[in-house]
Amino acid sequence: MKSFLRNTGRYIGRSVFHFKCTDFLKECESGLFVEDYFHEMVYQERRRAERSGRHFVLVLVDLESLPNAGKADGTKKAVRKISELTREIDLKGWYSHERVLGVILTETGMDGAGKVQAKLLEGLREQEALGSDSALVKISLHAFPKEECPGKKIPDDLKLYPDLARKNNFKKKAIIFKRAVDIAGSIGGLIIFSPFFIVIPVLIKLTSKGPVFFRQKRAGSLGQSFTFLKFRSMHAGSTDAIHSDYIKKLINEDSAWEAGEKKVYKISDDPRVTSVGKFLRKTSLDELPQFLNVLAGDMSLVGPRPPIPYEMECYELWHWRRVMEAKPGLTGLWQVSGRSAKSYNEMVRLDIRYIERWSFWLDLKIILMTPFSMLSSKDAY
Repeated sequence: MKSFLRNTGRYIGRSVFHFKCTDFLKECESGLFVEDYFHEMVYQERRRAERSGRHFVLVLVDLESLPNAGKADGTKKAVRKISELTREIDLKGWYSHERVLGVILTETGMDGAGKVQAKLLEGLREQEALGSDSALVKISLHAFPKEECPGKKIPDDLKLYPDLARKNNFKKKAIIFKRAVDIAGSIGGLIIFSPFFIVIPVLIKLTSKGPVFFRQKRAGSLGQSFTFLKFRSMHAGSTDAIHSDYIKKLINEDSAWEAGEKKVYKISDDPRVTSVGKFLRKTSLDELPQFLNVLAGDMSLVGPRPPIPYEMECYELWHWRRVMEAKPGLTGLWQVSGRSAKSYNEMVRLDIRYIERWSFWLDLKIILMTPFSMLSSKDAY
């Protein structure tokens, strides 16, 4: 009975506080969402926009650019003025606590956001009596998706991704541990597979002209470009035209899978591939040089496969998650879950599932399953 009364008292106390504060996630005095929760709201709004294609704009007001920066009264006045000049339905909170105030304008394009920006500038100038110092007020606009080329250009405005920094800080030890495993694993892989680094180059040189290694620009973490390495499996001088056309068609016509028409992620009979190259691709031995990419830090042992620039030209907004939210990997959930027998969208969904459920044990499971996938050569081309 005492326990029941004690728990009931706690519940009532929390309810009273909730009533007074409107929301546990808001500051009672300012009515603004706290920093961590506001970051979560930016993430949720971005996820909705990825699926719906509807625009939103994040407005960031740098309160430190105001003359009264650092003074409690000045901050309160600025917050109050901004609240008056924005809609009740706009989501307002601390992007950076008591330094940068954020406003999410849902289903709003840059034209509408520009009007809001002008209104805020004018209101703050009048309140602060800035005069000739009015240009010092910093109010920036961050649109998602970019209106000039939605879905076709990498969403490189990292102000729209505050959740990534928060997640990295929260999992800092795990990320350091993952990197340590990558370094140890890549060194171990280079030692274990060292005989192949002698035999395969010889076979490549004996059967075709050209370099041993194939180098290609790929998109890494946050879309940053890096040089991707493979053992060359194609004839020297081969162009990307065949694969580029194929991959673009595959992404754009992914609905063919829904109709029951089976496709593969790779070209099953690529005329550019050499006789040795076919074996290398079938067994995934052409991927071994990527241990060097892992050692250099451009890739991880486990993660989404790094996309090619022309592949990303056809990306839907939600496809970008596999690029923005994880470092690319030598192997991944897709490789051990059907490989080329999966549609492109299914591959992306597997990558996203990996990102959302990542753990050391999942990485270990995928690493242990990879040799069986390589040896079986199932659905490999």
